Amino acid sequence: MPKNIGEKFKKIRKKLGLTQEELGRAVGVSKQAISNVESLHSNPSIPLLGKLIENLNVNSNWLIADIGDMFLKPKFDDVKDELMKEVEEMLKKRGL
Repeated sequence: MPKNIGEKFKKIRKKLGLTQEELGRAVGVSKQAISNVESLHSNPSIPLLGKLIENLNVNSNWLIADIGDMFLKPKFDDVKDELMKEVEEMLKKRGL
């Protein structure tokens, strides 16, 4: 289990297969900002934590208190059924 916020950022990034630059883009900060958090040279801001939670479905309980899974249910699962219905309708219209 990660011991500090820097380790948690790195674990999230590695689990998603992202570079520091890619994670930075996903949450609206620079590669250097991510590097600083991971190396414990700075603490993440509240807005940065919010973007991590919102944009990447990170479980805030895990991030702050090591409770639960690292990620919440993916946003894709929320719309999967709707997308499948649309695909089925398109196939029906084409007689497939």
